Amino acid sequence: MSRYRGPRLRIVRRLGELPGLTPKLPKKQAPPGQHGKTPKKLSQYGIRLQEKQKLRFNYGITESQLIRYVREARRVKGSTGEILLQLLEMRLDNTVFRLGIAPTIAAARQLIRHGHVLVNNQKTTIPSYQCKGKDAVSIQQRKQSRELVARFMADASQSSLPPHLSFTKDTLTGVVATSIDRQSVGLKLNELLVVEFYSRKV
Repeated sequence: MSRYRGPRLRIVRRLGELPGLTPKLPKKQAPPGQHGKTPKKLSQYGIRLQEKQKLRFNYGITESQLIRYVREARRVKGSTGEILLQLLEMRLDNTVFRLGIAPTIAAARQLIRHGHVLVNNQKTTIPSYQCKGKDAVSIQQRKQSRELVARFMADASQSSLPPHLSFTKDTLTGVVATSIDRQSVGLKLNELLVVEFYSRKV
């Protein structure tokens, strides 16, 4: 299994706040490990690696998936870093998470995989599906789906929607208005360092 299943707060202590991985915050602020209280100064490579790892753990993707997204972003005209973030933010699993339907991206992925999510009234079981403007994301009308989402929404910590999304709680339907802009990305990182990290590999 390529998905990370280890202690999540350990990753948060090392990389900083990752809302897509876990809404919890660690009690200890020092990096993990016996030398965490006296961390070594990171090299230029280490800084870029850390920014790349933020993307991987927050969005729950593998290294090969991230490389494919970087290649795709480089083919599109514009800022490679911003386009990369747009591609990741417009994934269906992240869209479900940002709508507040699920507490984490992993929980959103589970909803999609189990067939609880509809896109334009069609069942979609692909978490990496790229949402587009005017796409309607909703939940199946089945009682089981509704109860599961209600339980997830009770655990979700999302309070405000990003500007490119709208959500109707009564019908559990969200609409993607446009593509997301850089200011609305729910993760604090320097995307240019990620592009630099992959400059020799892609």
